Amino acid sequence: MKNRETTMSFTDQLLKDRILTAKEKSIHWLRSMQAEGMPEGVARVSELHDAERYPQMLLSGTYDSIMARTLLNDPIENTAPVADWILSCQHPDGYFTLPGLQWDQCHKREQLADTQEYMRFHATNYSMGALDALGHLDKFEMPFLAPFLDEANMWAWLGQRDMRDPWLEGNNIVNIGSFLLVEMARDPQGPARDRLNDIIEWHNRQSEPYSGFWGPGQQFSQEALLFALCGATHNLHIFYDMDAHIPHFNQSISRCLEQPIAVRSGCIDVDIVDILVHGVQRHPERREEAEHWLRELLVKLLDFQNDDGGFPDTLLGERGFDGWVKGYKEPQGHSNTFATWFRWITIAMIAEILWPQWQPWQFRKTIGIGYFKAMK
Repeated sequence: MKNRETTMSFTDQLLKDRILTAKEKSIHWLRSMQAEGMPEGVARVSELHDAERYPQMLLSGTYDSIMARTLLNDPIENTAPVADWILSCQHPDGYFTLPGLQWDQCHKREQLADTQEYMRFHATNYSMGALDALGHLDKFEMPFLAPFLDEANMWAWLGQRDMRDPWLEGNNIVNIGSFLLVEMARDPQGPARDRLNDIIEWHNRQSEPYSGFWGPGQQFSQEALLFALCGATHNLHIFYDMDAHIPHFNQSISRCLEQPIAVRSGCIDVDIVDILVHGVQRHPERREEAEHWLRELLVKLLDFQNDDGGFPDTLLGERGFDGWVKGYKEPQGHSNTFATWFRWITIAMIAEILWPQWQPWQFRKTIGIGYFKAMK
């Protein structure tokens, strides 16, 4: 037993050293993405990003970079100018979009209104997260939230969720949940808490016992299971933040541990790890097998870092902004702010489970990818 503990301690130290080295390289790369002539913190998405041709992508590069640097404890020194720049991308209704985005170039669903809702939610939640990281969440207003505070309207909206596409809907749900949680913090006696409880009740009515996820056909298709898993990562954040009971959560851990230990995409990898690191805190009897899985993936993630210090999303194909189908594209395999942030969320969550409080990771406080809640 002593030899095993000594070996584990030596291996742990090697992993910690690798993480610290990788962290310094990523901080250097993230700083190098500073957009020329812009306030400190405004960032390009990659070395390939021509900011003059695609100024729209500066918002994406900026909120990803800011939350990545905050996570790595490399904050922006003078936060007001970059916060004001982010707020310049907000519309009077409170939503954010990429500046100058043309809706005829976008597609997520057949109905334009569904595409607009998804993309507005997406950009608004990440912009809100960046403002919070900068210490300027008080400047964020959300007039668009008013209809979602109405009980009948909320249930009607939930009834329109198409859980045949649980990954897409999981993004919609965590985004509205994030806005409601901010509203609840601002007005504890208001209706936001009730609407969050409505969302939890809606989920509980259709939790799949096979996985604890949401969406049909998971038992019969590995793709359906993976999509349900990735969607559930988002939905579950509402349960964590509200300290709500999660039905069949032990099954969720099992379905995650059955996934191959391999680097796939920034989204898939962080989604699996997110469920596992929150799961083992609620089911400590699963910790040993989960830690084995997480250690194996950690090594592969560290190996995946590019020489320049950033991380790629995947190695093949093209990458663009989610929903902007006729817009910005770049080859996969290159370091970008989105993947670098997502990869570091994954590494940091694993590290926090293996070695609690070893590093002062600054996880996102608002729910959505980047959020981590340690149980007391």
